[in-house]
Amino acid sequence: MDKRQDLKSILPYLPLLVRESTLFWPSKVVEALKSMAKGPEHSRVNSGEMLSVAICDIRSSVSLLEPLAPFALNGYALFFDDLVSRAESTKWFEEVLPALANFLLQLPSLLESHYQNADDFLKRCGNKTGLRILGRQEAGIVFLSQELIGALLACSFFCLFPVTNRGSNHLPTINFDELFASLYESYSENQENKIKCIVHYFERISSSMPVGSVSFERKVLPLDHHPLFISYPDADAWSKSVIPLCPFEAHSLGLMEDHSTDSLQVDFANKYIGGGALRRGCVQEEIHFMINPELIAGMLFLPSMADNEAIDIVGAERFSDYNGYASSFRFSGDHVDKRNVDVFGRRKIRIIAIDALCWPGMKQYELKYLLRETNKALCGFIDQSNFGQYEKLFPDGGLYEANDEDNMPRNKFLEGSSTAIETNEDKSVNPMLRNSDPKSSQFRNHKGFPGIVTGNWGCGAFGGDPELKAIIQWLAASQALRPLMSYYTFGVEALENVGQVTQWILSHEWTVGDLWNMMVEYSSQRLKGETSVGFFTWLLP
Repeated sequence: MDKRQDLKSILPYLPLLVRESTLFWPSKVVEALKSMAKGPEHSRVNSGEMLSVAICDIRSSVSLLEPLAPFALNGYALFFDDLVSRAESTKWFEEVLPALANFLLQLPSLLESHYQNADDFLKRCGNKTGLRILGRQEAGIVFLSQELIGALLACSFFCLFPVTNRGSNHLPTINFDELFASLYESYSENQENKIKCIVHYFERISSSMPVGSVSFERKVLPLDHHPLFISYPDADAWSKSVIPLCPFEAHSLGLMEDHSTDSLQVDFANKYIGGGALRRGCVQEEIHFMINPELIAGMLFLPSMADNEAIDIVGAERFSDYNGYASSFRFSGDHVDKRNVDVFGRRKIRIIAIDALCWPGMKQYELKYLLRETNKALCGFIDQSNFGQYEKLFPDGGLYEANDEDNMPRNKFLEGSSTAIETNEDKSVNPMLRNSDPKSSQFRNHKGFPGIVTGNWGCGAFGGDPELKAIIQWLAASQALRPLMSYYTFGVEALENVGQVTQWILSHEWTVGDLWNMMVEYSSQRLKGETSVGFFTWLLP
């Protein structure tokens, strides 16, 4: 075990020790956890205050010298002693906390089994899937069982992950101390309800542990030509794209998370995956991470995203229902996730994390930032394992061609086939004509290739232009050969007529290149002060 490169990369960020190829807890930790697993009559951990003491003792036993966030221990005591009912607290300390202690005791053996399964997968499929740091500009995938995720999140609850070098290596926070500290330091009802979602998750898995798996993939659009992957297209490439625009559905009501069909849901992400989920944040990404807590596991090993990267998470189960948003967010009860599973045991839900520019102001209309945002969305939406289908669609050499200073073609969407793991069964693609109706194009409706479900990415807390961001996502979804984009407007006034505008564009059979060129022209006029109206008003006759 100690010679494994994947384990070596993650071991400094785990609370376990390794000796003679065996992972283990220090003996004092084992003793404390075994006591806690027997229940409060044996461990005396029967309140939030005593839980705080136990957390400190276990952290000391694994030689964690970094201090917890100020008021973190007060936050644990406040929640379990004052904010939940006596009955709920009693159930937690008699049933749930002993189960969490057992999860922690099983963590070494779960990890050893995980790496054995990863070796078997490597032999069968040729893909590395073991838990490791998925570094920046390193495309790769990690598969975790839901049971292992439960044990890792129990570590987060007890604040057992070492944090000394996480910031310097661009890793987000992973322990729950700041989550509980902010509850005490500056109480808010939405923060209490975020914690209720996490507590509910632990209650669910302590009574019945799920048996599926979740995958976490770092996706990269290579900045230079690559023979096996789609490369980062330049503005000229977008301008010359002949892909038809995919159908666009606008929804003025409802929530993305409740979308019923198999889909790729966009996480309006921070470049540090999870954003403020384990702090005070409570907008779209943070809510995702609360109702699907298995997403938090990715924060352990996924460094921040660069401009040409996205994170693709498949199979995270939803455990909670909610209502409200930001300050009005409230946990509203249990959610039973009835989605089907794929051949890897993952629920058929993909969450794509892409980070938009933060408060870009007028610079969002500059060409380099239009390109950055469109390629960021493309990186998330494209399925590299489907890349070989482009050759079938365009056997003459490309969807478009962009030349560099040496007049050599580059950044074509036709550079070979991906080594990524295939995740959609029964794919088939038929030849497409330039002006074919995208609603009837068979390649957009073939079985198993999910559409995009999104909304006001890069707007709201990020300050972007909602009309521009909607168009950017539509361009990327179309270029990625997605069969449909379902767009939830969340009542934003600027998007009241987005359905009318997109249908007008589709009726004229525009290509991706056509719409890109119009967006660039509009943005140029905004920068020059030649127009101040929104893109939709500017565009429609």
